[in-house]
Amino acid sequence: MKSTTFRSAAVGAVLTAALSAVALPASAASAAESAAAAGTVDAATAQSFGRLADAVLTQRTAALLDNERSARRAAPLAANNVRLSAGATRAEDTALSALRTRKARLAALGEAYTSADTRVAVDGVRVEAGHATVQATETTTLTYRKVRGDEPTTTGFQAHHRLSFTAAADGTWQLTGLTSADDGPLAVNEPGTARVAAGTTALPEATPAATTVPSRPQTKPAGSYDYAAMASYAEKYWQNYNTAYRKFNDDGGDCTNFVSQALKAGGWAHQSGDYDDYHSWWYDTSYQSTSWVGANEWSWFTLDSKRATNLANVYDMGVGDVMQMDFDKDGSKDHTMVVTYRSASGVPYLTYHSVNTYRRSVASIIASYPNSAYYAYRT
Repeated sequence: MKSTTFRSAAVGAVLTAALSAVALPASAASAAESAAAAGTVDAATAQSFGRLADAVLTQRTAALLDNERSARRAAPLAANNVRLSAGATRAEDTALSALRTRKARLAALGEAYTSADTRVAVDGVRVEAGHATVQATETTTLTYRKVRGDEPTTTGFQAHHRLSFTAAADGTWQLTGLTSADDGPLAVNEPGTARVAAGTTALPEATPAATTVPSRPQTKPAGSYDYAAMASYAEKYWQNYNTAYRKFNDDGGDCTNFVSQALKAGGWAHQSGDYDDYHSWWYDTSYQSTSWVGANEWSWFTLDSKRATNLANVYDMGVGDVMQMDFDKDGSKDHTMVVTYRSASGVPYLTYHSVNTYRRSVASIIASYPNSAYYAYRT
């Protein structure tokens, strides 16, 4: 295996692809079909897969920037024997339009980005029956524009993608699909909004929070826990997981597990009991309570034990407070995040796993999910 790195000039994108060199027939017209039949692609084609993933994701990120027009594309969207299909081209046009709408929504909420850095690592390529599936990891950092002057410097996330290519008779590979492989909320540069289920109501055990910017956000009073330690823990392990804990990315998501770790780092004590009893909250070397890892169970434990209370507005959250989301208002909480920074003007910034994200503003999340239900907890 050899590793090849590409750098784009658009918004500083970098692609690192692990490539296996495999000899293919010289005829361009038959190369894709022969590779597909053999279950392999050559190094140049694998590089082209990666460059196209880089180009698409970099272009999506650029759509959110203040100065999009001045940013060059990371690479052409068609190069060598790899290109977008007609359907994928239309889908990306729609995606970019949606992201520009999100940028306008963010601007109305007082948020903008001046620059960004996107890095795409190709994790694997599998070829079978005329189709290639590429697994890729995107790491993006965006720089906040100083609208109010008290924003943090950057926000960042890691997202996993699955790209589908089809071998065409003319010797090309065409990108036919790009989907998220993550279960968490949309990354800021991922198009689309959550579907709202008809006839649904808010959960009875927690009170939904308002998402409009209040004239005077609350200030978090001093408490009995170390909120700075909670934030420090989350910002240390948002990307590089703490190996002292198990990961649950493949078992419904790691978001609540991660928040529980941060709360424990800030002084929350274990509450013993049966693992499936929401009155308990604990983690040990062999197992953990469902309230440690489950979003709904965490909420039930937290409110029952009075470890936290619901806030009326998400903008009232301070460092160490927790926000949960019900993406489609189906009555079940889907995601858990912790506030690790709050600007002087009262904007909370959240850090979380699944998708691994650092200091994303509550405004950015609401702009991506304007129809979701939100729950804010004062810890």
